[in-house]
Amino acid sequence: MTDRYLSVAREGVHKLEIKRSRFLCALAPVTSEEAARDFIAARRRADPGARHHCHAFVLGPDGRTQRSSDDGEPAGTAGTPILEVLRRRELTDTVAVVTRYFGGVLLGAGGLIRAYGQSVSDALEVVGVLEHRRLSLVEVSVAYDRAGRLENDLRASPYVLHTTRFDELARFEVGLAPGEEEVFAGWLADLTNGEAAATTALGDHWVVHRA
Repeated sequence: MTDRYLSVAREGVHKLEIKRSRFLCALAPVTSEEAARDFIAARRRADPGARHHCHAFVLGPDGRTQRSSDDGEPAGTAGTPILEVLRRRELTDTVAVVTRYFGGVLLGAGGLIRAYGQSVSDALEVVGVLEHRRLSLVEVSVAYDRAGRLENDLRASPYVLHTTRFDELARFEVGLAPGEEEVFAGWLADLTNGEAAATTALGDHWVVHRA
């Protein structure tokens, strides 16, 4: 069972033009094949005049489910390069649909492969990637007069600040990798002169932050 995986950060569309052909790459986070195919169908409806809606998706923390389609482009020139970008970036729970409007200039097999791959790569730079990690959450509580400084220190540390909440004390949920608990407890005690402590273990959770 994997303890880490990456996915696209959000839904988004990015346009690329090569030799008058327009490539619109739409990306979205998905968690099922049904959701991926619904997104592909929605992209077809959004651009009914396009000649091709090529796509690929990868699902599951281990990336076991992988599908792709050339949608009428020469075999291996569209769906495969789209999928290869997702695999190379180690992305899963992600669907990519590249809609192409033909501009009248033939790109050739090599040109199509490069264009479809570049379209996805460029779109990922715009939309961004999230890292999902299975971490042990602990709750740290501290008095309000120490909270701001501790929050800044946590954000600058190698530990993952998951959530914050405030009631009678300031409370921070912090994600720790296996084996980090003892080191974190010492770091926290030294940092706050014993004013803060990891008081509650909350078990293992998937924690998400920007990669």
